[in-house]
Amino acid sequence: MCAHFPSVAGLARVSILPVTLVQMAFLVPELEAGCAALNRAYSWGPFLGGTEGVLADHVYRGQSADPIRIRGVFVQTGAINVEVIEVVSEAPSAFHEMLRADGQPVLHHCATFAADYEGTRDHLVAQGYPVVSEFGFAGRRICYVDTRRLLGYMTEIYPDLPIIRAMYAETVEATAARPGDPAIMPFTTPR
Repeated sequence: MCAHFPSVAGLARVSILPVTLVQMAFLVPELEAGCAALNRAYSWGPFLGGTEGVLADHVYRGQSADPIRIRGVFVQTGAINVEVIEVVSEAPSAFHEMLRADGQPVLHHCATFAADYEGTRDHLVAQGYPVVSEFGFAGRRICYVDTRRLLGYMTEIYPDLPIIRAMYAETVEATAARPGDPAIMPFTTPR
């Protein structure tokens, strides 16, 4: 990787839209088992979420596509928010492109809040990183940009929405109140 990095690093010119990564997200074959393994190995917990969600108004590689169903949780470790995701639908998407044939977990994406969602998305596209999936969320758009050749994972871009900030804050609070708790608990943040 180190020998290859300089050749791709030049593609990511300095942006007037700084990207700060705020989350790492992993795909797992089964949500409960993935959370239990992370709790045993790292004492992460509690995990917030766990119910099935639908990512609708899906555009996959520029074409209208079926909604995607996932089950996911947030867990906090230090300053890093971690998302753990089980994909429960079959339609093509950014998630499906990275599911491993052997069923092993994989780092799928790192996320960023964007003050200028369209500008950040369009900047990465101009650098040669295409949008794989874009969805409607809370009346706005979120997307997954294919930055795999840069660092091996996709980049999720979402606008700086109060609902997402509240989910992050609730995850931090739950970890402070119950560090290392293996429970999967629902969010109390209205969504």
